Amino acid sequence: MDYHNIITIEPGKRSGKPCIRGMRITVSDVLEYLAGGMTEAEILEDFSELTSEDVKACLAFAADREKKLFVATL
Repeated sequence: MDYHNIITIEPGKRSGKPCIRGMRITVSDVLEYLAGGMTEAEILEDFSELTSEDVKACLAFAADREKKLFVATL
């Protein structure tokens, strides 16, 4: 998935953390909800402004970042 049009980083918003479509909901917020046991459906129910594509973009962003961290340590 190409998350580049969904995940945004703005220095003055949420301390420059990656956010979803310029909103104040961060990638880490969504990942923490998922890690805490919430389903995608529960997240979408609680945050009506999010879409299924947004949640998938968060996962793709995290996977890409993990890949880059692994390569950087080699």
